[in-house]
Amino acid sequence: MPMFELRRLRLLHELALRGTLTAVADALSYSPSTISQQLALLEKEAGVTLLEPEGRRVRLTEHGHVLAAHAARALDLDERARGELESLHPGLAPVRVAVMQTAALAIVPAALALLAARAPQLRVELVEMPPELGLFELTARGVDLVIAEQYPGHTRAHSDGLDRETLGIDPIRIAVGPADPARSLGDLRERPWVMEPAGTAARLWAVQQCRAAGYEPDVRYELADLSAHARLVAAGQAAAVLPDLLWEGTRPPVTLLDLPGRPTREIFSAQRTASQARAGILEVRRALRDAFPAASEARPLSP
Repeated sequence: MPMFELRRLRLLHELALRGTLTAVADALSYSPSTISQQLALLEKEAGVTLLEPEGRRVRLTEHGHVLAAHAARALDLDERARGELESLHPGLAPVRVAVMQTAALAIVPAALALLAARAPQLRVELVEMPPELGLFELTARGVDLVIAEQYPGHTRAHSDGLDRETLGIDPIRIAVGPADPARSLGDLRERPWVMEPAGTAARLWAVQQCRAAGYEPDVRYELADLSAHARLVAAGQAAAVLPDLLWEGTRPPVTLLDLPGRPTREIFSAQRTASQARAGILEVRRALRDAFPAASEARPLSP
């Protein structure tokens, strides 16, 4: 019986996660026709039908789902083996990190400075992603490490294949314009709001805070860039709920008001459990742990 090729098994695993050949092609920088050809060869290796048409798309058959599950385990074993080899080799493989915006601003620069001194040969690649996408890409092996957030009362699903480590907590406060007379969340019932896109944990949490205060917020501006939120607030055009890490210890151009209960969000890093032996990832996580206290001590200065 012919052996399965790991590269083709990964394509099946990616299809099980991403749902379409086009999405797999985009993620791996292949053409959809190349993906189809490789999966057809995998079907020949397996001797069973792995895919079946569903309109203009394809879906996994029962055999396809079984082999995709085995593919995930095979990829884990491959990663564990590479990690153990890396731990014995003086070189370090590159580490690709998905970061949310506030982490890129307030934590990553200090972490990279530490890494430049501790492991100058280590190549770190950064890509900005919202936590939801970053955690998905971590599972899909699009990145090696993620810096993400968790809001109070809104837990993220735990995966058996991921290892999470808390870096620290970050206060969340209301931001209003410097001339705004509001002094509490309840005072902002009639204000326009700027929030992150619908579907994000940050958006859901912020809306829930307004509802707890007795009103539905007028979300007039929907932007992923928190720096843009800050500019709109500073111009007196909106209110926002923003984390302290955004200010990087600088003087905020807005007025910050405490939310009821003075809530904080948890900042954490995550990696695949299969990559726990990878020395480069361990170095990056150590640098992030050491960098976060410095960031948390840099509280926003009073306006």
